[in-house]
Amino acid sequence: MASVDLRDNNLLGISWVDSGWVPILNPGNVLEYFSERSNPFYDRSCNNEVVKMQRLSMEHLNQIVGVEYILLHAQEPILYIIRKQQRQSPTQVIPISDYYIIAGVVYQAPDLGSVIGSRVLSAVHGIQSAFDEAMSYCRYHPSKGYWWHFKDQEERAKPKSKKKEEPSSLFQRQRVDNLLLDLRSKFPPTFYQVKRMVNFSVKKEPEPTAETVKQEEREPAAKPSAPAPASTKPPPEKRARLQ
Repeated sequence: MASVDLRDNNLLGISWVDSGWVPILNPGNVLEYFSERSNPFYDRSCNNEVVKMQRLSMEHLNQIVGVEYILLHAQEPILYIIRKQQRQSPTQVIPISDYYIIAGVVYQAPDLGSVIGSRVLSAVHGIQSAFDEAMSYCRYHPSKGYWWHFKDQEERAKPKSKKKEEPSSLFQRQRVDNLLLDLRSKFPPTFYQVKRMVNFSVKKEPEPTAETVKQEEREPAAKPSAPAPASTKPPPEKRARLQ
C-alpha cells in the first residue's frame, strides 16, 4: 500500500485560474480543468493521471489504491467543490483536502486547525496591541510613583477655540429671498379686521348690608361742636347825638 504524506505545503494564500476554461465549465469537464499542468493544487502522481494515461473511465478509480480527486459538489454555473482523498479500499477513503472553484478561480479550503490558528492569532494580536497602547500611557517618577497619563486629559485642559462662522455668500442670500417670495406668493397672508367693543358701565355704590346699618345705629351720636369763644373786644361806646 502506498504511503501518502498528509502534510501538504501551505497553499491557502494563492489561487489559480485559466480564463479560457471559464465560459465552458460544467460538471463533466471540471475535473479535466482542475488537472491542468499549470494548476499548483494538482498532484501529478494521483490515480486520475493513471486512469487518463490508460484511457480508462473514472469508474476505475474505485479499484485503485492511492491519491485521487473527485467532484464532491456542483452548483452550476459558479461553484464546484473538488476533494483530494486517499483511497485504501473500494469502500474506505481518507479525506486530505478540499478545493472550491468560484467563477473559474480555484482556492484551497482551509482546514479546521488553520481556521482556529488564524482566529487565535488575530485575538492575540489585538490583546498585544491593547497592552502596548496601555503601556504608552503609563508614567513613572521617583517622587510620585506610577500614574496614567491619557491624551484626553490634555485635550480637556486645552481651551476649546470657537469656530468662526463664515458669512453667507451673495448667492445664498438671494436664494433665500427667492424662496421666501415664492412661499409668499403660494401662501399669501390673510388679515382679519378686529372690531373693538366699548362698554360704558356706571359704577354703582354697593348698598349697605343689614349688619353695617345695625353697627351704625349702635354707635353714639356725634358730639355737638363746641361754641365759638367770645370775643375779647369791649363793646362800642355810646356817643350823644348833637341836636
